[in-house]
Amino acid sequence: MEVQLLNSQLVNSNPGNQTSKAMQGAGQENGFGTYLKKALNEVNNLQLESDVATKKLAAGEKIELHEVMIASQKASVSMQAALEIRNKAVEAYQEIMRMQV
Repeated sequence: MEVQLLNSQLVNSNPGNQTSKAMQGAGQENGFGTYLKKALNEVNNLQLESDVATKKLAAGEKIELHEVMIASQKASVSMQAALEIRNKAVEAYQEIMRMQV
């Protein structure tokens, strides 16, 4: 949905007005920082859900093993994706800093 929103904004904007729209978007809630914060919160929520499921299993509460494993794998995959994104962002930053002006 977020991608569709961004695509529709790009298609509907005219070339002469792109700078002013970009400047307006910087102060709105739909900025890059907001998306990044939401994504990191989602990774954190998946980690917490996995932790709760594991504790329930260890305590002998009624929870299926496959539910615990699914929660654990979701948390693991989301963390690996977040780390790869971070690594790519750091690599891009370092590449920009190496550029000669």
